[in-house]
Amino acid sequence: MACAQTILTQELAEELALIDVNPDKLRGEMLDLQHAAAFLQRATISASTDYAASAGSDVCIITAGARQREGETRLDLTARNAALYRKIVPELVRHSPGAVLLVVSNPVDVLAWATWQLAGSVLPATRVIGSGTNLDTARLRFLLAEQMGANARDVQAYVLGEHGDSSVPVWSTVSVAGRILREEWGPSSSAELEELHRGVVESAYEVIRLKGYTSWAIGYSTASIVRNILRDQRRICPVSVMAKGFHGIEEEVFLSLPVQLGRNGVVSVVNAPLSEEEAAKLRGSAKTLWNVQQQLKLLD
Repeated sequence: MACAQTILTQELAEELALIDVNPDKLRGEMLDLQHAAAFLQRATISASTDYAASAGSDVCIITAGARQREGETRLDLTARNAALYRKIVPELVRHSPGAVLLVVSNPVDVLAWATWQLAGSVLPATRVIGSGTNLDTARLRFLLAEQMGANARDVQAYVLGEHGDSSVPVWSTVSVAGRILREEWGPSSSAELEELHRGVVESAYEVIRLKGYTSWAIGYSTASIVRNILRDQRRICPVSVMAKGFHGIEEEVFLSLPVQLGRNGVVSVVNAPLSEEEAAKLRGSAKTLWNVQQQLKLLD
């Protein structure tokens, strides 16, 4: 619900349809948002268990996902979430064939690929996007800004690749208020950089440990992507897209790359300069994801 709330408060949509399998909770969430109408721009908020209520959407955001059970492997969790997507994606595509599908559920990269597969020939890969490392990037910018006494908006830094533990911070291009980080910190900064990346990776786990789940940051991250699409801003976001052909990646996988987003989804992928080490890490992530995908048997 953080995604819906943030989209409404940032005045990004005039119509918002909530779809869920739990009718009572769904109606409760809808009423709670509707009761805030006096504090928001004019927006029509509806809710249903029927996907027909979402017909004609410009953007469909998928946040549904099973929670990981104790002792459950990542592959098992992925398989359970992919099973949910087998029910969700065809319905969304049937009712909104012109939409951009934005995947937020985890593991986001594999599920973005699954969404593209399940959409069949209706949606090109350019209209399937995963939230990817957009939030990882924001976390890195925050940590760098805190350490250097700067504003996070003045930090130019990207985290690419797979969302989560094996994400790839692109240290070779990081700058803060125009200052190149590598030049500022010198060649002995590797340990500090590794510590910063560890902070990015562990920040989500810390939030989950303290409050049980993450919500607000991913809500704002999602809203920033939606704004880019609906307003055709064509700004660069690190989001999960079809990565085959970039930086030597040979597999059909979705990974986060710097992407220019517009009204119809992906406008272009920026083939950003990476060090060989950074590119090798991306290729390693691609092979790992490809192996997971081969075990899903998605379209059986």
